[in-house]
Amino acid sequence: MKTQAELRQVQCERGMLTYTLIRKSVKNINLRIKPEGVVVVSANRRVPVAYIDAFVQSKQEIIRQALARFAAMEKKQVPENREKYATAESRRQQRELFDTVCKEIYPLFEPFGVAYPQVKIRYMTSRWGSCQPMRGIITLNSRLLDAPRRCTEYVVLHEFAHFIHPNHSKQFYALVESMMPDWKERKEALREM
Repeated sequence: MKTQAELRQVQCERGMLTYTLIRKSVKNINLRIKPEGVVVVSANRRVPVAYIDAFVQSKQEIIRQALARFAAMEKKQVPENREKYATAESRRQQRELFDTVCKEIYPLFEPFGVAYPQVKIRYMTSRWGSCQPMRGIITLNSRLLDAPRRCTEYVVLHEFAHFIHPNHSKQFYALVESMMPDWKERKEALREM
């Protein structure tokens, strides 16, 4: 039987918590918290949704602590040539570029009910962007300033798509493909940087 994924939200003490529910043949309810701020719960199809929501609520403190830990780890990364991207002029150019691209990409996601996110900029060594769907935050790598604009557009669209599919499922890539048919070429160009 096919695996099914569904984006769900539950009200917790500190606000709304978004998680991806994956229905598959498992004995227990499994909780995974990914470094990019994605919470994934897998459960058998026979387990009622209300029971799963209550399970997530019961784990809210563990989830919050894990997300805080991942955020702290990301901040601790000290890159070698960070200074190049830390000047006032470079930061101004990054903000201008990312604001422009985000405003161009966002209308594709507005019909899905995606709220305009908070856009953060950070020098990252291992990825070009990240999305924290439950917090409404997209973080973009300051190094994209040196990337071709079409690559920046791909990264922004990729991160926006995580507000609809907070995973890298077939549905996620089908959505990306429908909005940007040449995304693979753009992604390949990023690898050359």
